[in-house]
Amino acid sequence: MKMMRWHSFIILTIMLTAYANAAFAQRMTVDVSMANIRSGPGTHYKPLWKVEKYHPIQVVEKSGAWYRFRDYEGDEGWIFKDLVRSFSSVIVKKNKCNVRSGPSTDKNIVFTVEKGVPFKVIKRKNDWIYVRHADGDEGWIHKALVW
Repeated sequence: MKMMRWHSFIILTIMLTAYANAAFAQRMTVDVSMANIRSGPGTHYKPLWKVEKYHPIQVVEKSGAWYRFRDYEGDEGWIFKDLVRSFSSVIVKKNKCNVRSGPSTDKNIVFTVEKGVPFKVIKRKNDWIYVRHADGDEGWIHKALVW
């Protein structure tokens, strides 16, 4: 009987930890022109990759002045907290997406973007998002094309 209680305790602990991490998850946005993503919470950890301005992240853990996050592809890394802000952004998750002059497929294509391009969200209208890239380009993109 003691073994069954211990097993139940372990399962409950795992479930509560998963729930706490999910409840903590916070969406944030990179707010510098380029940021290093590191393997751990500090500059002594090696850089894994770089992200550009408006890259959205899902913060899953805090350690001092560092955030561990997950991105739109499920990749995880660490970023210094002063490099991110709490405002809405999206990133293109499909290949070759059209950004349009208005919130409809009837509107002209302003430009086309590749997977992985991040944007700041300016406003929303139904299933459409008006976005701005760090270089100043703006237009409407359908919400199904972004994370």
